[in-house]
Amino acid sequence: MTSSDPSTAPAIAFIGGGNMARSLIAGLRGRGHPGDRIRVADPDPDARSALARDFGVEAGDDAVAASAGAELVLLAVKPQVMAGVCTLLAPAIAEPAPLFVSIAAGLRSDQIDGWLGGGRAVVRAMPNTPALLGEGATGLYANGRCGAGQRILAESVLATVGTTAWIADEALMDVVTAVSGSGPAYFFRLIEALEAAAIRQGLPAGVARALVVQTALGAARMAAAGDEDPATLRRRVTSPGGTTAAAMAEFDGQDFDALVDAAVAAAVRRGVELAGQP
Repeated sequence: MTSSDPSTAPAIAFIGGGNMARSLIAGLRGRGHPGDRIRVADPDPDARSALARDFGVEAGDDAVAASAGAELVLLAVKPQVMAGVCTLLAPAIAEPAPLFVSIAAGLRSDQIDGWLGGGRAVVRAMPNTPALLGEGATGLYANGRCGAGQRILAESVLATVGTTAWIADEALMDVVTAVSGSGPAYFFRLIEALEAAAIRQGLPAGVARALVVQTALGAARMAAAGDEDPATLRRRVTSPGGTTAAAMAEFDGQDFDALVDAAVAAAVRRGVELAGQP
């Protein structure tokens, strides 16, 4: 969310200045959000120096100071330190209280709300690593304390690094984590396997890499470009009795769909387990 008047742009605090925070800051600055309306708190002096130098933002090591007066506080710390960070911030929260956005995997909004003292507007967000290139996919869940304007503010920040989608049932955030959060690894695994198979069939490694990566990119762009579903697109490539049909028969014989289903289910179960750990 930006404004033609820099003084009215929302003040945003990042607690944690790692890769995802850096991507979001880059996205905000690219959309015209003024650097003096973004503050970052991080214990690493090198990270702070790089953020201040590259994006013109205020960076220090004091999370309470960074959060003072912010309309949105983005919690970009590791899940295992989230409780301590929130407990530190809780006594210092002034009215009007800010919106808190967590990008920590597995932590429920009620956990974060409780650590912050209760009664807080919390959005839980699950971005994925392609956000580093502005090609992310982020699921968002807002607790009952969030107003319409706060939802718009949260979405405007996460949308700077890719596609966003709201989830009505927080329990489904574990599915979001399993599909888009973990999902890049699934595609990397397929690229890895396809590249290795091409090399075994005789292609030079460099050629295999170039063709496989571009094929994956092109297929994704085709899937995103129109209204046709992936099954229709697949059928169009699969001529009866042709080479693609032979490959699809191997996938079907190994029950490829069941394997993917089992993998996603395993990731969902692990997400639930992690959320339940202290």
